[in-house]
Amino acid sequence: MHKLCVAPMMDWTDRHCRFFHRLLAPNALLYTEMITTGAILHGDLKRLLGYNSAEHPVALQLGGSEPDDLARAATIGAEWGYDEINLNCGCPSERVQKGAFGACLMREPGLVADCIRAMREAVAVPVTVKHRIGVDHDDSYDFVSRFVDTLMAAGCNVFLVHARSAILKGLSPKENREIPPLRYAVVRRLKRDFPQARFVINGGITTFDQALSLMQPCAPHPGSVDCLPGLDGVMIGRAAYHDPWLMHALDQALFGHDARRPSAREAVISPLSAYYDAGLASGVPARSMARHWHGLYHGQPGARHWRRAMSEGVRPFKMG
Repeated sequence: MHKLCVAPMMDWTDRHCRFFHRLLAPNALLYTEMITTGAILHGDLKRLLGYNSAEHPVALQLGGSEPDDLARAATIGAEWGYDEINLNCGCPSERVQKGAFGACLMREPGLVADCIRAMREAVAVPVTVKHRIGVDHDDSYDFVSRFVDTLMAAGCNVFLVHARSAILKGLSPKENREIPPLRYAVVRRLKRDFPQARFVINGGITTFDQALSLMQPCAPHPGSVDCLPGLDGVMIGRAAYHDPWLMHALDQALFGHDARRPSAREAVISPLSAYYDAGLASGVPARSMARHWHGLYHGQPGARHWRRAMSEGVRPFKMG
């Protein structure tokens, strides 16, 4: 289920974005934006957790650090039909740090293990973790290895790993996606040392060839006779948003023929138009939907016309 994933991205991977990605990649695992336990326990569940049934398989990402609250939120997520519950241990934003969750949780693997146990006892669906390879100066392989080992003892066997360290002071979330160096070999080493677990790699993956190469074995450095294993899956972040047809190409390469997969970009327009009209009829603002679909013709003739149509709410959508 984790061969191809779309990363949870705040303000981006809402239900309208996920519906679009599902049209392009029928086998990809889609993730919600991170939703805090407080929001779920005290907020508007229909607004927070509502989704289109076409989105399956879809995972709910939670933000929190209290085992009891996470167990309750996970239970609610499972009742809403989510296929997986994922705990965020990778977000570096100051707002998340103030809530004592996100990337700073990597420094408390025992607490994270308690959270995993509480959620696994509460729900039957898989419970997974998304994390970084380090935090500030705690960026050694031993640090992340101990984190994974502790969580595996708590029953977690799927790790979605952003292959950068998180710098909690001095860098913005955007800078944390760009400045800390990518170290893909660290994630490959985790797969080598914990072969019974599944590791999905995230971070800086922008091309078809790059994504597929990360799932193949490779030498740790030029001239080495050793070989590090390929990863179990790839998680695409902003590239899936800006160049969404990449997901189509990867879905085809990884899963082969699938009648649900569109043969061309034009085949996506009709279901998008129907979704758009239904949304308008139920009171969804046009921009809330169409803002996620600008990239359909990325790099193609007519891309500017399509973006303008999305911005202006032209319907039915058409090219030319």
